[in-house]
Amino acid sequence: MARVRKTVTIRDVAEEAGVSLQTVSRVVNDGPNVRPQVRDKVQAAIDRLGYVPSLAAQRMSGSRSYIILAINDRERTLADWRERQGTDWVDQMLLGGILTCSKHGYRMMVELVDTHSDHVERELGAALSALQPDGVILTPPHSENRLITELLAARGIPFARIGSDAPGAGIALTMGDAGAAHLATTHLARLGHRRIAMIAGPSQYSLSGWRIEGWRRALAEAGLPDDDLLAVGDFGYESGIRAARALLDRHSDLTAIIASSDQMALAALEVARERGLDVPRDLSLISFDNTPIVRFTQPPLTAIDQPIAETVSRAVELLIDRDADEPDGVIEVDAALVERASTAPARLPARA
Repeated sequence: MARVRKTVTIRDVAEEAGVSLQTVSRVVNDGPNVRPQVRDKVQAAIDRLGYVPSLAAQRMSGSRSYIILAINDRERTLADWRERQGTDWVDQMLLGGILTCSKHGYRMMVELVDTHSDHVERELGAALSALQPDGVILTPPHSENRLITELLAARGIPFARIGSDAPGAGIALTMGDAGAAHLATTHLARLGHRRIAMIAGPSQYSLSGWRIEGWRRALAEAGLPDDDLLAVGDFGYESGIRAARALLDRHSDLTAIIASSDQMALAALEVARERGLDVPRDLSLISFDNTPIVRFTQPPLTAIDQPIAETVSRAVELLIDRDADEPDGVIEVDAALVERASTAPARLPARA
């Protein structure tokens, strides 16, 4: 019969090294007031026993929990997971957050909270009490939910607001959405497109408005109209189908669409096919997100690559560095345009 391996505890390390529990905790947490030779002795005991610090052990120092908590939208996240839509916002958030947390001896945890719930304060309050995070990262639309930001501020918990430039407590970070939409629109204008439509996201997300602003600014700079060239979806595939059909019904001379999510861009691609339009010969498409699926469509989609991992990593660094002053103003991490085969020079009008 196989022997059950005994779990090594902080008490075992203290006995092995001949020191107090508090001393082991200081070494685990890289705390002060430990002589180098004592620190070496404790570390040697940790290595011999194969001890892995628990959250409880890391909290014994009383100053930090070594947890960064990320709050994501429950409804949209669960819908994407259940439908297996391939969106990777959470994946990129974890990539940036976990790697940066690990570098500093922290852990990242994710909590799904329904921003529309009447119980949002109770839900979040329970998570904060249970985990006692050293910092919280809010993602859209939680970034501008005053119930959440005021709760965190009242508890004195540092937090970062991704996708928000609103004044108030917390560290504000954006991904240059207006600039990204301007970049995409300018790219199409330089290819000779004169009728460039946009499928925007819902108004509850500030980034939707920023992208519309960037699109309109680029059109104005190119001397192009924006009359009735805007449709709105909810970032999902079905809303993209409806928006793309509406735009093509209204404008037979439309030659380009910018979609504010990969799912809506895939929908626009499907609508183009059902109407016998070739992408990119008849219609150019640009997407936001640049999730893996857009590389494998036919044709692969030109996309705005959002720096989600880099933005979350920056937020983690700022939350962990308690000695640094909170940044003034909004921190902007720029997006980039990845050119693929779904964009091409605009088709020339047919000759009479």
